[in-house]
Order: sequence, then C-alpha cells, then structure tokens
Amino acid sequence: MNTISVYVFRQALGPLLAILGALAAIAILTQGLNQLDIIVTNRRAGLAFAWVTVLALPQLISLILPMAVFIAVIYALNRMHSESEIAVLYSAGVSRQRLARPILQLAVLATIVHLTINVLIQPWAFEERRKVFYDLRTDIASSLIEEGSFTYPAEGLTLYARSRGSGGELRDLLINDGRTQPSITYTARAGAIVTVEGAPAIVMRDGQVQRETEEGSVDVLDFDRYVLKFDGVFEEPELFFLKASDRTLFDLFFPDRTAHYDQQNVNEFLSEAHGRLAAPLLNIALALVALVGVLTGEFSRRGYGRRIMWAAVIALVIRLAALMTQAAAADQPELNPLQYALPLGVIVVTALMLGGKASRKKRREIGPSVLARAQA
Repeated sequence: MNTISVYVFRQALGPLLAILGALAAIAILTQGLNQLDIIVTNRRAGLAFAWVTVLALPQLISLILPMAVFIAVIYALNRMHSESEIAVLYSAGVSRQRLARPILQLAVLATIVHLTINVLIQPWAFEERRKVFYDLRTDIASSLIEEGSFTYPAEGLTLYARSRGSGGELRDLLINDGRTQPSITYTARAGAIVTVEGAPAIVMRDGQVQRETEEGSVDVLDFDRYVLKFDGVFEEPELFFLKASDRTLFDLFFPDRTAHYDQQNVNEFLSEAHGRLAAPLLNIALALVALVGVLTGEFSRRGYGRRIMWAAVIALVIRLAALMTQAAAADQPELNPLQYALPLGVIVVTALMLGGKASRKKRREIGPSVLARAQA
C-alpha cells in the first residue's frame, strides 16, 4: 500500500480495535454476572472465571465484528470529511475507488479473521468452556460441602462435615440419604472426595452405616473404609451434548446419524455450518454500506449526520436479517442459500453504487469545487 492507503487504513483500524476492546470489557462484566454463583462458592473460581471469559470472547467477536467494522469505517471517514482531508485527497486526484481500497482491504482482513474464528477457534473454545463448567460444578469439596454447615445437593440428600483438613480431607462426616426408603445414614471420622468411573464419590474411613428396619429398629454396620458414589447428583451430562455452536465445521456437515441427539438436530447443524461460512461476508458488505453512506452524495459543510443515520439503519437491518435467516434455516434448510445471497447481494449493489459511471463523473467535477468551498 502507498502512503495514502496506509493512512486511511490506520484511520479505520484504530477505531475498530477500540470498539472490539470495549465490547470485550463488557463481556467480562456479563460473564461475571452470569457465573456469580460459581465465583462465590468455588475457591478455584478466580482463575476459572478469567479462563471462561477468554473462552467466551471468540463468540462475542464473531457476533459483533461486522458491525464493529461498519462503525469504525463510518467514524474514520466522517472524521476525515469533517477535517477536509477527503476534499484535499479529491483535489489531488485521488479517486473514490482508490480511497475505498484500504477500507476494503481492512474488511477483507476482518473477513479472514472472522472465518478463522468461526471455523477453528470458536468450536474449540466452547467445548473447553463446557469442560471448565463441568469441573467447577462437580468439585463437591470446594463448592458444596461447607465446614460446619448442612448442605442439600439433591432432594432427600443431606451432607455435613465439621471441618476440612489439609489436602481436602473432610472430618466428622454425616450423610443422610433419604432418596431411598428406608433412609440410610452414614457417619465417618474422616473422608475425601474422589472420582470413581467419572462420577464424584466420597471415600469414608472409620464409620457406621445406619438403616431403619421395617420393625422400627436400626441396623448398624461398622466399616473401616466405605465408598459412596453420587451418580446423577452432581454430574451435568447435558454439558457434554455438543450443541451446534460447539461443533467443528466437519461435524456440522456430517453429524453422527446413529446418535439420537444428532438425528433430531440435523437442520440446526446445517444452518449453523452455513452461517459460519456466510457471516464473514458481512464484514465486506457493511464496510461497503459505510463507504456508500459517507462518500456518495453531495458535499455538505453541515456534516453527514442524516446519511450516516440511514446507513446505520440499513446496516442494522442487514445484520438482523442475517441472524433471522440463520434462525429460519434451522427449521427450513432450503433457506440456507439465502445466508450467502444476503451479503453477496449487498456487496454487488453497494459496489455498483460506489463505482458507477455517474459517481466517476461527479468525482471529476467535485474535486476543485469542494476544496474551494472547504477553504471559504
């Protein structure tokens, strides 16, 4: 790129990075509010919260990047207009197409980044995020068993530990399992949290098992070591049902037809796959909308607020239409081609508006007169 192109490119790149940074900060706050229960109750939540926030950023960036490109281009070009920089460039013989070239290069770069996030980064980040949530919610010792307090992790199940020693050891345990009839009460001098066959369990030492009999008496069994599993109590198996947003592009196009969950969501998978490939095109489409909104039309010393407002409305409608089309395609897969047709149609129309014969003629006539009016 020459000096002018580099200058225009930087004018749009700076606001784009600022917008993405601001929205990333908002994401950190929203993640903290959404996962407040985990942060408060889990001793490992500090690092986990930071990691979960980082893992949520790819989806956020993918969602807002096209609008961020639009806002950055509008801001940069409007500032250059207000400071008469564009008028000077026109008077120096710089064409509208040459002025738009670095903006389109930035939009293409954003498209490549967007596509990389959608195809590679987001599926990995979502799968890793679900695993982190699973680990946090199944950490019974840190999040559910509190020293000197009764906790109720499931209906009919009561846990109590007088204290917690080094290495996570639980002392003076009392567990009442009322999910069975009659109920069973476990007491133990000490215990520890372990994982047995993927499920959380408590290994108790030096204790008793007490069960009420039908006659009203109590059977007591002493033990040196006893393992009590909690199948289905703390696990969240739905976390490992990979939703459409969690899957790779290959898994979306070729789901496991033998799995019941996949069979029921084939259309949703296809909609997500086509959406990931089509959404990056919106970066180019909305950048062109911004270029048309600012660079076309008559020169005005009062600014371009009305044209920018209409361009913003059109850009917002296009973004919402893309989201609605993807949602509709989940029920009607024949609508998937529209996910590509929408941004491509916008690109074609705006490119014609930006580079038509009328605009070239107007550009030749506008240069010196604009400069003269700007200096008047």
